[in-house]
Amino acid sequence: TLAGRVAAAMAMSVFVTRRIPAEGMQLLSQASGCRVQQWDSDEPVPRAELLAGVAGAQGLLCLLTDRIDREVLDAAGPGLKVISTLSVGFDHLALDEIKKRGIRVGYTPDVLTDATAELSVALLLSACRRLPEAAQQVRSGGWTTWKPLWMCGYGLSDSTVGIIGLGRIGQAVARRLKPFGVRRFLYTGSGPKPESAAEFGAEFVPLARLAEESDFVVVTCALTPATQGMCNKDFFSRMKKTSVFVNTSR
Repeated sequence: TLAGRVAAAMAMSVFVTRRIPAEGMQLLSQASGCRVQQWDSDEPVPRAELLAGVAGAQGLLCLLTDRIDREVLDAAGPGLKVISTLSVGFDHLALDEIKKRGIRVGYTPDVLTDATAELSVALLLSACRRLPEAAQQVRSGGWTTWKPLWMCGYGLSDSTVGIIGLGRIGQAVARRLKPFGVRRFLYTGSGPKPESAAEFGAEFVPLARLAEESDFVVVTCALTPATQGMCNKDFFSRMKKTSVFVNTSR
């Protein structure tokens, strides 16, 4: 009908750059006055497809693998009103350019806090207890019988854990590690966080001291100009030979 064609022409065009959970697509599809186009793949959208898909769109739902820069904004045109990124980080967005154009930005903080903390602990335990090596030995026939010194690894009990970035995820990691009998928590970052640190009795220290004294180092900070490259050759040279390093930052 004519009314239907008019409504379709007036609908807000939204480009989604990846296959996302069905619930999210359902919300978009059912939204009044919303016309959705999607790169229907689990793989990142090719640059050419991104530029073509965003052309004329009023809304863009992207992921952290999509570089949303001036080229993309120009391809979208002046009608682009909102960008939403399915991520906690937003360093893939050219925020200064986006702000100049008056485009609103949405992101998803805290949705991955528990998952990232659990993964961090899983990686730490796997490394310190040498689980991947042990599993490989079982598969390859290397295990024959119990040996008192074989694949022992190191324990968390009475250890020192250093956390780089005591934000939501860093605190969630410490909260999960505390019951293992960790003796001391150290942390570093942009500044002391006495209220957050009090739960774990954590001590704020310089980065170099954290590297030198920690048995386990977990990096959970955000990627910023101040943090980029902070765990460099000098940092690793200060660590104990037996230390375990886990990086779940971005």
